[in-house]
Amino acid sequence: MNNHSVKNDMQLRPLIFGEVLFDQFEDGSSVLGGAPFNVAWHLQAFGLKPLFVSRVGDDSYGRRIRDEMQQWGMSTAGLQKDSSYPAGLVSVTINNDEPSFDILANRAYDHISTDALPPINPSLIYHGSLAVRHPDSATALATIKQRFTAPVFIDVNLRPPWWEHSTLISLLQHASWAKLNNNEIDILIEGSTTSLEKAHELLQRYSLETIILTLGAEGAVALTSNGEQSRIEPSQALDIVDTVGAGDAFASVCILGYLKQWSISRILERAQAFASAIVQVRGATICNKDFYQPFIDNWQLADYE
Repeated sequence: MNNHSVKNDMQLRPLIFGEVLFDQFEDGSSVLGGAPFNVAWHLQAFGLKPLFVSRVGDDSYGRRIRDEMQQWGMSTAGLQKDSSYPAGLVSVTINNDEPSFDILANRAYDHISTDALPPINPSLIYHGSLAVRHPDSATALATIKQRFTAPVFIDVNLRPPWWEHSTLISLLQHASWAKLNNNEIDILIEGSTTSLEKAHELLQRYSLETIILTLGAEGAVALTSNGEQSRIEPSQALDIVDTVGAGDAFASVCILGYLKQWSISRILERAQAFASAIVQVRGATICNKDFYQPFIDNWQLADYE
């Protein structure tokens, strides 16, 4: 953990970069999502006031995104409007509790510009790998990382065909924290060694500070550059509705814990608890502040304000 002091929420504001879209389910429902948006949504509920940087179409979906952000209390200062490209859409199919995604190409979030960034000195920069599938947004992210010296948290979301190995290597080389699942680490580190051994190799290869490896029903493990290792397993069988956004919920609490200077074991424990709650509801975002209140109370988040 960095030894910066915890002061107030404005000084802890993370910059969350990337896609916002609507997940459209087979039953006809649509839920606001996109990994970075989900992370920003949860962090807002937990009191961190993130700056979400993205781009939406000048269409009904884009207006709905802006409206829902404002209703949730999120800043829209980093939300750009695009008259040429539509808002993001994804078709979600659920098979055996596992979602598959058909991510539509060339959406507004592929064309994020750094020209209209509001003033901020972010405490952390978060992004996924889908955010750089187009050169426009890739350039914007690179500019942001050059402009600010904040630590970078990359959430590795390998969504074929929207990623390239060389690009991902470059992103990892500029990251402090990386979160990925056991399937993704098998793609990045070839060979017959275990996922944990591959995580150790990834940590050393890219000089990362921390790796969070999520293992689905088996929980998660964290490794740090100073030799710490911590593991968490789900405490009980869950009544799963869908797992869309579970990894984003997990990531949001990792960011929260990093900025609040929690121990790595506490981060894992709380991230697992929150992700376990998310999989028991439809979609990745919850429009009910009461859903978050038990976590705010149990984690004594109000004490930081």
